[in-house]
Amino acid sequence: MAYWDWFGDGRVAVADIGLACCVVEFEAASLGRTRVAEPPPEATIAIVVAGTVTDAVAPLVRDIVANQPRPPVVISFSACACAGGPYWDSSVVTKGVDQLLEVDHYIPGCPPPPGSLHAVLEGL
Repeated sequence: MAYWDWFGDGRVAVADIGLACCVVEFEAASLGRTRVAEPPPEATIAIVVAGTVTDAVAPLVRDIVANQPRPPVVISFSACACAGGPYWDSSVVTKGVDQLLEVDHYIPGCPPPPGSLHAVLEGL
């Protein structure tokens, strides 16, 4: 898994779990950020779940978060990640990533604007 040194000072390392179209908005937010293979030792780790979480990928999402070097801040990024989005009534869609994990920040929208992610990360 790759991380972005979000502020270039080793303070916040961000990784995304891009599951659907909202990953494009995450990529737009991460333009100009430095990618690193591992989070800096003292960095707060933030995991951004972007897009539709299906029941099939739910265990993988849970495992990615559980296998971080330290407990991460979890950000639900999109209407789909927050509550299932327009697919909420599908029998294969998890009705929000908070059904699997404790979520620290919700950023709704379809799509959510990249600036909203900046605002949350600045608060970490």
